[in-house]
Amino acid sequence: MNLNKVFIVGRTTAQPELRKTAGGQSVTTFSVATNRVWTDKAGARQEDTEFHNVVVWGRQAEIASQFLVKGAMVMVEGRLATRSWQDKQGSTHKTTEIICERFQLGPKPQGSAGRSGEWGGAKPQAQSEPVSQAPAQEDIPVIDLDSEEPKMDDIPF
Repeated sequence: MNLNKVFIVGRTTAQPELRKTAGGQSVTTFSVATNRVWTDKAGARQEDTEFHNVVVWGRQAEIASQFLVKGAMVMVEGRLATRSWQDKQGSTHKTTEIICERFQLGPKPQGSAGRSGEWGGAKPQAQSEPVSQAPAQEDIPVIDLDSEEPKMDDIPF
C-alpha cells in the first residue's frame, strides 16, 4: 500500500498569486513557513524554519487568492509532487511542491484592519467608524483538567 499525504500548519510568506491556465483553469501558488523548536544537548533553544511551496487548483485557488494574505495562518492538506524543467541555459531544475487538496483558514492575521469578513476582501470604512488601535481581547475559556472528566460543552472548539 502506498500513501502520499501531507498536512502542514504554518503562515503564508507572501500574498498568493492567482493565474489562469491556457484552458481557463484557475491556479494559485503561495509559500507556507513552518517552524520547529527544540532544545539541544547543551540546553540552548534551537529553531528551524522550513518553506513549502503550495499549488491550489480550481475554485479553491480562487478562494485562496481572495482570503489568504501574507502572514495568515493556514492548514494545508495535500500530496507531494516533484516536477522538473529546463531553464534558458539548458540546466535542469527540480522542485517539490504540495498539491493542495484542502486548506483551512486560521485566525484573522494581525494588521489586517480594513478587510471584510474574517480574512479578506476589500471593504471601505465609513467616515464615522472609530478605528481601534488596540487589538481586540478574545475571551478564552478555561478548562480545569484537575477536576472531573471534562464536559464536551466546555471544550472551546
